[in-house]
Amino acid sequence: MNVSTAVETRKSIRRFQGKSVASSLLVELLEKAARAPSGGNLQPWRVFVITAETMPTFLAHIGSSEFQKTPEYPIYPASLKSPYRDSRFKVGEDMYALLEIPRDDKTARLGNLARNFEFFGAPTGFFCCVDRAMGPPQWSDLGMFLQTFMLLAQEAGLDTCAQEAWAARSEAVKSFIKYDDDLLLFCGMAIGYKDNDAPVNTLKSDREPLEAWATFL
Repeated sequence: MNVSTAVETRKSIRRFQGKSVASSLLVELLEKAARAPSGGNLQPWRVFVITAETMPTFLAHIGSSEFQKTPEYPIYPASLKSPYRDSRFKVGEDMYALLEIPRDDKTARLGNLARNFEFFGAPTGFFCCVDRAMGPPQWSDLGMFLQTFMLLAQEAGLDTCAQEAWAARSEAVKSFIKYDDDLLLFCGMAIGYKDNDAPVNTLKSDREPLEAWATFL
């Protein structure tokens, strides 16, 4: 698979098969992803893998933990303006249409949101943290590392979903993994093999046309 194909076919998967992922494959992908660009070669990512063997215990821990009052960081700006607000609204409505959950069914929507905290049924996942001393440039390094991992996973026949929603459960995650206080949980990553029969996995989010965001001088 070439890079263009991996970019085109990668998408966020929200229903996974139970098929396990070999730890040796995860090691290989993570080592390759570490070649992602990193300003000053700081390599600020710190990754904690939840293996198939650990996943049941981890999910039981999350299920029994209280929700925290505020997320680790604001996942979206408080006042999201157009066109960003419009894009977020549309992809949400497109997803719930595939799930056949109407807008006024808040209970069902909250239930679907809670599936984030089950890794959408993926057998494996990881958490990506960053030192609290790092700034926005290093956060961009995390994005490049995560994208590199997702494209490599696509090449290897795996599917993924990057999940910033885990910032809302950072306290429960930390109490299980017990990472250092100087680390901040940036996101989770669900990893596995997609359920081809799940309608939600047909979702492909729109992209704005080039002329809406690129200017050639």
